[in-house]
This record gives sequence, structure tokens and C-alpha cells, in this order.
Amino acid sequence: MDVLREAGVAGDALEVWIDQDLCTGDGICAQYAPDVFELDIDGLAYVRGAGDELLSEPGAVVPVPLPLLTDVVDSARECPGECIHVRRVSDRVEVYGPDAE
Repeated sequence: MDVLREAGVAGDALEVWIDQDLCTGDGICAQYAPDVFELDIDGLAYVRGAGDELLSEPGAVVPVPLPLLTDVVDSARECPGECIHVRRVSDRVEVYGPDAE
């Protein structure tokens, strides 16, 4: 997968979280990856956990399903609030998002 090679994370498990303090509520993430992101009643985006449960705790982290990786990365890239963080599980280094190197 090109997205994995591009970040140098081939074979590494990734996780994603949203900084709700920066979320603008545009919903772009939910459009790109509705199985991973959802807008809550407060108008902010959150991640979905196991069984489609909306994790409304600020900063909640979920694994990035490999089939949805491109959609999650596109969400991070297009987010106007720059609030979506994708990082490696092994060392917690951000590979996509505002703090990615």
C-alpha cells in the first residue's frame, strides 16, 4: 500500500485520535471514513471503538483498520482543524497529522 510506504510504516500497526480542542466540526473526517469517525451531538468529531461505539472521551484512541488506512490518512490531510493524529502503536510517533515529521 503506497500510504504505508510513504510514511515508512509498512508492517507497523497504527492508531488514530482526535484533538477535540482543535476540531472545527466540518465533518470531513466522517465523510472520508465514517467507520472510524463520527460527529457527536456537540458538533465535534470523535473516533468509533469496537462495535461501532462512539468514544466521546476527549483524546480516545482506536486502531486504524488497514482497509481504511487511506481514508483515515486523507481525513488527516484534509481536516481544516488539523486535529486528526495517526501514529505508530510501537513508539507512538505521529506519521500523519499536524505533529508528523
